[in-house]
Amino acid sequence: MSRSYEFPALKGITDKLDRSLRDLRISVTDRCNFRCTYCMPAEIFGEKYEFLPRPHILTFEEIERLARLFVAAGVSKLRITGGEPLVRADLPDLIKKLSGIDGIDDIALTTNGYLLAKNALELKQAGLNRLTISLDSIDEDIFKKMSGRSQGPANTLEGIKVATELGFSPIKINVVVQRGVNEHTLVDTARYFRGTGAIVRFIEFMDVGTKNGWELSQVVTSREVIEIIGNEFPLEPVDANYRGEVANRYRYADGQGEIGVISSVSEPFCGNCTRARLSTDGKLVTCLFASGGTDLKTAMRSGADDVELAGIIAGVWGGRTDRYSDLRSEDTEFKAGVDGDKVEMYYIGG
Repeated sequence: MSRSYEFPALKGITDKLDRSLRDLRISVTDRCNFRCTYCMPAEIFGEKYEFLPRPHILTFEEIERLARLFVAAGVSKLRITGGEPLVRADLPDLIKKLSGIDGIDDIALTTNGYLLAKNALELKQAGLNRLTISLDSIDEDIFKKMSGRSQGPANTLEGIKVATELGFSPIKINVVVQRGVNEHTLVDTARYFRGTGAIVRFIEFMDVGTKNGWELSQVVTSREVIEIIGNEFPLEPVDANYRGEVANRYRYADGQGEIGVISSVSEPFCGNCTRARLSTDGKLVTCLFASGGTDLKTAMRSGADDVELAGIIAGVWGGRTDRYSDLRSEDTEFKAGVDGDKVEMYYIGG
């Protein structure tokens, strides 16, 4: 592969806040088979909603080419997202391409798990290392309400079972917590996965995008979550696995595993963010709460060579000052939408 010394512009790059580039999240589709209320509410993303036409979407070869440049800039971890990535045809082919890049230490996939059972083996064989599965409740009715679909959690739970049997470990289960919606089911979810090796991560409802009706009053803080779970199963804090880890870790006092909480609203972690995002249509997005991104696809398809693309990436990351959540938390009068339109969750995969 191309080494960083072949692209001097990328070597050792940091942003304006001295943050390196270590993680790349790649959205492979803007489509999804769910209509989660906090991401793609059905009343907006209905049958007539126009998603990106296929020619506008990065090919696997284009994704691989850009991934190699990001590795030259310091990236060692990739996460494949959507939309729902498993609706993208032949996804294991992309995983195989990416797993062959020298310098990539870890490839993870975030999925709602609905199609996981029939794809898990092929993904494992292609080189996928880890899985994160969105599962907001194991309660049938709450799951249907939050996913915006008529099916319950059975397919997702079966996908987790199959992936566990194939040796994916640890599997992380993401639970978005909304006040008045699913906070009363958190203990049941924790209980279901206790002792299985899976790590449930409870995520504060975030103001990503402009279409999910976010209000601060709907946020159940991580402190509350820890109290809710801890009252049933005593918890004790655990050190982070690495600098910049987004989840705060807690283990069960009786040794039956651990959970995590992601405090992006109440206790932002922007200061340690080393993540860039590549959108479905090839835009480099430097923050989950960004209002846009830098178009790499057009440059690539217009004939830009790797040195030119490296220069664009270096310029974008070198000029990065993003710390949206920090600034939001400092603004006690914060209201959803005050900063105008923001990139939607489904477009960059969270």
